[in-house]
Amino acid sequence: MIDPRILRDDPDRVRAAQAKRGLSDEVVDRALSADAARRAAISAFESRRAEQKQLGKQVAKAQGEEKAELLARTKALAAEVKEAEAAQAAAEEEWQAALMSMPNLAAPEAPEGGEDDFVVLEEVGTPRDFAAEGFEPRDHVELGRMLGAIDLERGAKVSGSRFYFLTGVGAQLELALVNLAMEQARESGFTQVVAPSLVRPRAMEGTGFLGQAADDVYRIEGEDLYLVGTSEVPMAAYHSEEILDGASLPLRYAAFSPCFRKEAGSHGKDTKGIIRVHWFDKVEMFVYSTLEESYAEHERLLGWEKQFLDKLELAYRVIDVATGDLGLSAIRKFDCEAWIPTQGKYRELTSTSNCTEFQSRRLDIRVRQDGEVRPAATLNGTLTAIPRAIVAILETHQQADGSVRVPTALQPYMGGREVLEPVAP
Repeated sequence: MIDPRILRDDPDRVRAAQAKRGLSDEVVDRALSADAARRAAISAFESRRAEQKQLGKQVAKAQGEEKAELLARTKALAAEVKEAEAAQAAAEEEWQAALMSMPNLAAPEAPEGGEDDFVVLEEVGTPRDFAAEGFEPRDHVELGRMLGAIDLERGAKVSGSRFYFLTGVGAQLELALVNLAMEQARESGFTQVVAPSLVRPRAMEGTGFLGQAADDVYRIEGEDLYLVGTSEVPMAAYHSEEILDGASLPLRYAAFSPCFRKEAGSHGKDTKGIIRVHWFDKVEMFVYSTLEESYAEHERLLGWEKQFLDKLELAYRVIDVATGDLGLSAIRKFDCEAWIPTQGKYRELTSTSNCTEFQSRRLDIRVRQDGEVRPAATLNGTLTAIPRAIVAILETHQQADGSVRVPTALQPYMGGREVLEPVAP
């Protein structure tokens, strides 16, 4: 959640941040009203408690009729104290609910607008001109069938729409991508992690995934557990309720996990193939930092994502995501979008967000540095989301006969294989 001091001291800044995201500022007034009510309730409760303690001392010394009157007052006051305590708890709950409903304050540098109002920061590489090479590119669905790499029909038969099997070289590609990503992360100083995909509500709420993204989350019926859509969730909660040593920062983790998303609101979008699916595997970078260092760390995360895409020999662009398309926790987000030949456009492959102190305030993650204890900053960045990486590789590196050239960096993880050959017409 945002720093309550900013809300109290500079509410107009919060109103402007809400407007920049295209959101109502009604929650700001509601939060300020709740804060005033909370403070008044605390004062009333403390006043009643102080009177109750004082009265207790007087009762001990009183005699006869005076004592009877004081005991009657004590009984009435006990009810008033209980009522004041309940009012304080209700006011605190309303204040916390208002705070929790507000997104992080978008960075001034983030472009304002909706999904289509991003700013292109950089284009890397040149999309292949298949017409100049004399053949029409096949899409990843056809290539996956020819290579024996992707089985959509049996995925749908076993699990339903937007599920799939990776088979043969498809499975090998997944493992190669994971191993290449994990090796790069290890060489860059990250601690490798295999993270759980089931978490308690506190982890989901703490990372902001039970807010605007709640409709996209799978909940296990009868269990107090959720399936995560990214290992950002367990990794953010990894150090919950801890005080980190500032000298140990940044703490960098690279976590592998399966991810699950309902893809709510995406009906009719990318129904063909494995671009938008309900389950996929991913390697996610997660960093604990100080607020001051988080901005430079965000750029470093983007650099590691670009490094990985360069290894896959893909044409891609980097965009600065507009404020209306930011998640609840992020102040700024960069996406790397790879060129998908048969779609004739760039599609998101990786994303990195700076969440500053937003998640750590919710999860009670603090840093002790120079004798001061304050919330940590958290950042996340996708190193590889497997299905989309496979889509980009197959379509970008395909050849006229349906074979696919393996990027040089992946070849050691594919048993030295340089080309994937068709096994079906």
